[in-house]
Amino acid sequence: MKLRGIWGILMTSMVIGGVAGEDLIFPYKVGEFDVYMLVENRGQGNGSILVGASEADANRYLPGGTYRSETNTFLIRGGGKTMVVDTGFGTTIFDSMKTLGVDPGDVDAVLLTHMHGDHIGGLAKDGKALFPNARIYVALQEREYWTVSRVNQGAVNALRPYGSRIENFLPADLGTGGIRLFPCISAIAAFGHTPGHTVFLLESAGDKLLIWGDLMHVQDIQFPLPDVSVTYDTDPTAAAAIRRRLLDWAVTNNVPIAGMHLVYPAVGNVRRDGAGYKLAP
Repeated sequence: MKLRGIWGILMTSMVIGGVAGEDLIFPYKVGEFDVYMLVENRGQGNGSILVGASEADANRYLPGGTYRSETNTFLIRGGGKTMVVDTGFGTTIFDSMKTLGVDPGDVDAVLLTHMHGDHIGGLAKDGKALFPNARIYVALQEREYWTVSRVNQGAVNALRPYGSRIENFLPADLGTGGIRLFPCISAIAAFGHTPGHTVFLLESAGDKLLIWGDLMHVQDIQFPLPDVSVTYDTDPTAAAAIRRRLLDWAVTNNVPIAGMHLVYPAVGNVRRDGAGYKLAP
């Protein structure tokens, strides 16, 4: 991944989480692709969501019991396509896209890491698709979990307007290289946070970026202690196992990572640090 120096950091005057702020769009390059991290929500989270952290660990890494919380989406342009990875709550994503000169009708594909409300909130409103020309890509296991085996009306309503434009796939194991959705993007199984949680690997001209969805929520403690999970994880044990596996893979292969709940700029390189890891944004 190469930062595009002449861009620097795009500054906006949008309001997020009720607080006016800057640093809400972070642009960078992955080979021939332009990638933009878009902040959807920013605030503070409560450490009570931690699973598997001792009181001493929580006090050490989360003094005061809170942590910086952020929800992000990603816009990818290149290869003749415009793609969005997750849609956040559907609050500021469209303002950010407008800032970048991108109309929702320009988006060819929306890739979903999973179907929690803070990732699909921008898909539909009042029964209408908010990305009128896009195809929606979601793991079959994820769709069936939320719309068949454990029906969540929010998930059903989010997908319904897209009808036949929904593409289901079976994400493959990391060791197989994943399954290609496009020549530049592979879908990799990262089950645990949800039954069909998927991460996406973008590759172009020798550069790579792993957009890892909700592999991590509380970076201040989960990088040094990756076995700590959160109450949002459907299977905390499986979530911890795949988190360690993908962290190790990112370090071994020197692949930058990007996350929906990492704080701005929400992208960086992972390094080993004792028994855990650390992030160089």
